[in-house]
Amino acid sequence: MDHWSADLMWWVSAVELPALGGLLWLVWTNRQSCDGRDDLIEDRLASGLAQLREALAAYKLEVAKSYATTGYLKDVERRLTEHLVRIEAKLDAAQGGGGRG
Repeated sequence: MDHWSADLMWWVSAVELPALGGLLWLVWTNRQSCDGRDDLIEDRLASGLAQLREALAAYKLEVAKSYATTGYLKDVERRLTEHLVRIEAKLDAAQGGGGRG
């Protein structure tokens, strides 16, 4: 039994402890690397979100300008329609009066 425990102690001290130490070191460096990447991703996300908000504000401004232009065009269309109706009424009156006489 002493033979097995000496071999077991040698195996633990010569192989298992360095292997576990190496694994712990890998886990720790991987954790540090991931934490750094998380910070980088968070910074990029914040930057992208700020750009998206700026683009949305510019789009809203463009839509507001287009809407005002559309309102102006509707006013012009209404005035032109009124003028055309008046011209049509005058033409109808001219045709009706000339055809009777």
